[in-house]
Amino acid sequence: MTVEERSAIRREVRVGTYVEVVPFGRVVFTWGGEGGTEGASPVPPGSSTVEITLTPDGDGTIVRLMHRDLPEEARDKHLQGWELYLNRLAITASGGDPGPDPNEEAGKM
Repeated sequence: MTVEERSAIRREVRVGTYVEVVPFGRVVFTWGGEGGTEGASPVPPGSSTVEITLTPDGDGTIVRLMHRDLPEEARDKHLQGWELYLNRLAITASGGDPGPDPNEEAGKM
């Protein structure tokens, strides 16, 4: 099974393959990009791995995300992206509205 995200604005495709899925506990998948208006992706498809673990914590859940094997030049951009979307996930999970996606409004998606 593969995961794919397309961006109409940058004409970029994010591609990955599920490596491990443990219902309600863990998801591991490869991650990378191809195409795009910014040139070749510094993270080619399959070259990095994302691991997400979910741990029950009282009435909530602790989400732990690790993104491995990123090239140095891609780390800051990915850190900013993961922080943005994990914060938006936390707002949504608590019943809030995170508002419009700032990357879509800025034409970055």
